[in-house]
Amino acid sequence: MGKWTQIRVGCKTEDLDTVCAVMSMIENGLMIEDANEIDRMQTCYGELIDEEMKKADRTHGAVSIYLPEEKSVTDAVAFIRERLGAQGVEFSLTLDDKKEEDWADSWKQYYKPVRIGHRLLVVPTWEEVPAGKDDLVLRMDPGMAFGTGTHETTRLCAMLLEEYMKPGARVLDIGTGSGILAIAAAKLGAGQVNAYDIDPVAVRVAKENAEENGCERIVCGVSDLLTGVDLAGGRYDFVCANLVADIILRMAGDILRYLAPGGLLAVSGIIDRQAEEVKKALEDGGLTFCLLREENDWNAMLFTRKG
Repeated sequence: MGKWTQIRVGCKTEDLDTVCAVMSMIENGLMIEDANEIDRMQTCYGELIDEEMKKADRTHGAVSIYLPEEKSVTDAVAFIRERLGAQGVEFSLTLDDKKEEDWADSWKQYYKPVRIGHRLLVVPTWEEVPAGKDDLVLRMDPGMAFGTGTHETTRLCAMLLEEYMKPGARVLDIGTGSGILAIAAAKLGAGQVNAYDIDPVAVRVAKENAEENGCERIVCGVSDLLTGVDLAGGRYDFVCANLVADIILRMAGDILRYLAPGGLLAVSGIIDRQAEEVKKALEDGGLTFCLLREENDWNAMLFTRKG
């Protein structure tokens, strides 16, 4: 029997549906703790319900998933933090019997070098690995920000960058997390990269990672989606948005004015059942669909603004 890691997220009862939606993007099997279910039980044997259960806190609940050892606990934790943070959900997170603050150092045992695309090699800052002559090494310490390169959504978006971004391009990374895609763009020859995230912690981590990689062309800032994105230098030739479908839908009608004519938009973090809805929303926003990439249940799409 393989090893499993329990990830448990506690939250207010009214946020349980949102937490379930985010957690189900990682694993489908959810364990939900909601004391209000006691009131909804259809039974005539109420006396068999433990009195302590009846006294349980009805204002808070929890959702747990169990992650098999072949899946990255690091990215799962960071994914949950970023997605729930973007939704404004207050939550606590524990792994097995380990609290999140204890995870800050111990998670490193799960993070190993990984290749994304053909030339991009992501290496933890505390490890040394031999790199090929054509490899572009991204030295990363994601801390508690999303983006180690092991999650399908990051890999899919990075591969689109590697294949379709032209050298010298002006690049925008929305929801940068650890800064991994912004750094990938810089390593691939982007002329300028602006990276934004709603989480100030992620912005700090992205700045530190950009400095670690000697990427002086990356400018990081706090922004709620497109609000606050710099257009003073002109529109962007390539935009990355590795988010989730619901958040991409929120900006679908506004992204056109940030793309230069002929510019490309790579969106990722989209589960199968929402792919068609995202495609339609971006097309309705004035963009032209180019292609779809899939890995497991995740989708990434490339769009263009015809000039």
